[in-house]
Amino acid sequence: MRTNSTVGDYQTAQTLETFGFLPKLTQDEIYDQIAYLIGNGWTPAIEHEHPSRSTDHYWTMWKLPFFGEQDMDRVMGEIDACHQAYPTHHVRLIGYDNYTQSQGVSFVVIEGRT
Repeated sequence: MRTNSTVGDYQTAQTLETFGFLPKLTQDEIYDQIAYLIGNGWTPAIEHEHPSRSTDHYWTMWKLPFFGEQDMDRVMGEIDACHQAYPTHHVRLIGYDNYTQSQGVSFVVIEGRT
């Protein structure tokens, strides 16, 4: 039995979320996801965590959620600012749905280095 995670087997591949099985998102695809999040009226929020600790506890929030934010460039600017402040951390974008009081979307935008 092979246990090498480079084979691509979904049971052994190291991924952070559903999008982790896809090729890395391009800048345009990230903007599309931000537009989807904002278009649904969800509140953008950004979290970060070092890769060595990303699977065993809650991630740290970058600033407060951006309530009412409609500017995709501002959201992307905050993602970049978080990455610059913590260059080795994973950075995740979340869209909070105020109606259902849950996350409508959550995905890792930038993968950190170990």
